[in-house]
Amino acid sequence: MIDVTCALIFLENKILVTQRSEKMKLPLKWEFPGGKLEENESEIDCIKREILEEINIEIEVVKQLSNSVYDYGSFKINLIPFIANYVSGEIILSEHKDYKLLDKSELQNLDWAEADLPIVEEFLKLEL
Repeated sequence: MIDVTCALIFLENKILVTQRSEKMKLPLKWEFPGGKLEENESEIDCIKREILEEINIEIEVVKQLSNSVYDYGSFKINLIPFIANYVSGEIILSEHKDYKLLDKSELQNLDWAEADLPIVEEFLKLEL
């Protein structure tokens, strides 16, 4: 099982979502950005590091949502989601093909990576 953090980042009252590149597993699927937890790293340190590495922005973690465990067949993922606010930096994608800033109501229109779907569902039910 791979522990992976992800962030639902609020920027200008919209949510930042990223599209996986053709070279990544699950090519061209949409996801909340993040990455693998390293040994002896806290989940919050992990998500801050990954967002800085992958998107070049700094975030402030606000709240943790429910984990999503998904078996893709060749690998199993424990996705650990956080709601976060954008703090600073310019969005520069290092791994992803694209990104969008969407209203909450637009999130269901994307072709999501399967592990992200329960997180989308939980997020849509939240009163924020």
